[in-house]
Amino acid sequence: MLPVYLDHAATTPVAPEVLQAMEPFFSRAFGNPSAIYTIGQEAREAVEHAREQIARLVNADADDVYFTSGGTESDNWAIKGVARAWGDRKNHLITTPIEHHAVLEACVALREAGWEITFVPVDSTGLVDPDEVRRAVTPRTGLITIMHANNEVGTIEPIAEIGAIAREAGIPFHTDAVQTVGKIRVDVDALNVDMLSISAHKLYGPKGVGALVVRRGTPLRPLLDGGGQERGRRGGTYNVPGIVGFGAAAERAMRCGAEEMERVRALRDRLVEGIMERVPDVMLTGHPVHRLPNNAHLAFADVEGESLVLSLDAVGIYCSAGAACSSGDTEPSHVLVAMGIEPRLIEGSVRFTLGKDNTQEQIDYTIEQVVKAVQKLRSLRVKG
Repeated sequence: MLPVYLDHAATTPVAPEVLQAMEPFFSRAFGNPSAIYTIGQEAREAVEHAREQIARLVNADADDVYFTSGGTESDNWAIKGVARAWGDRKNHLITTPIEHHAVLEACVALREAGWEITFVPVDSTGLVDPDEVRRAVTPRTGLITIMHANNEVGTIEPIAEIGAIAREAGIPFHTDAVQTVGKIRVDVDALNVDMLSISAHKLYGPKGVGALVVRRGTPLRPLLDGGGQERGRRGGTYNVPGIVGFGAAAERAMRCGAEEMERVRALRDRLVEGIMERVPDVMLTGHPVHRLPNNAHLAFADVEGESLVLSLDAVGIYCSAGAACSSGDTEPSHVLVAMGIEPRLIEGSVRFTLGKDNTQEQIDYTIEQVVKAVQKLRSLRVKG
């Protein structure tokens, strides 16, 4: 039974076929892809094959896929690169208050450089109203960046509608799709996006590699200058094993992602129903329908989220209080605050995100342990 890993939004285990694809590029085929001799060109071919695999996953042209070190770099490049391309011609950006910190902090950096940032509100389920985006547009708007799905509560945003608004106004549009690629269908054309961020380790690939998909014609300056890699747009030696693994993970997602996620959705629903039937005063946050199939974000009244996470850790269940990349942060979740969730529920919020290896037996075990842990923590609070 142990362990039960329920934090797939934080990271996923590398799939066996991904690891197998990567192995030769740590040893036999170790060449630098920029070299003209045989083992360098073998690495180059592997990089380009991976680029094609990732492009197919999101219905993009391979020439529009640029490799990065992960989602954070991709987000920063999209935001700062567009700002640099505009120079002093544009100085206004539209985003939301529930974005990943990689986006929010990049926006703060732009504000310090003189840009005006408009945060369009979300409703109590974390959903953005496209009309709010339309109303926020000004002649000085140089970029709209809104995530495809929220990393904490799992709400999926109406990106295609927002993208149509951006296109009509001639404004570059970026979406952070780190949580959606590999879990739901992602099509850059259907979404009307100009830039899309992906991270390999969220879809059973390795850590430390990602991509930014950039539609041709999008104004974008490099974030990293160097030796001219990635057609002069992103300097730095290629992480060949990581890129190969990323490609293999994309191939895997195309092959079995849809069927896998339907199975995971059923397990997620079993988890939510089992907990809410047996634990009083608990709330499922996020949109009830437009949400990621593997996300169950629950807010328990009269419980401290981190205490519940640690209690579950003690019995071999791994989940998170809020977003794992913000663990250790004593501030309340900026996502839940923006959604207007009651403070007493924000304090007790826990995120369970399921994946390919979870079983019904594990979910039933988790329900039992959550019930016990919440009862114990609430009784301690009453005694205290």
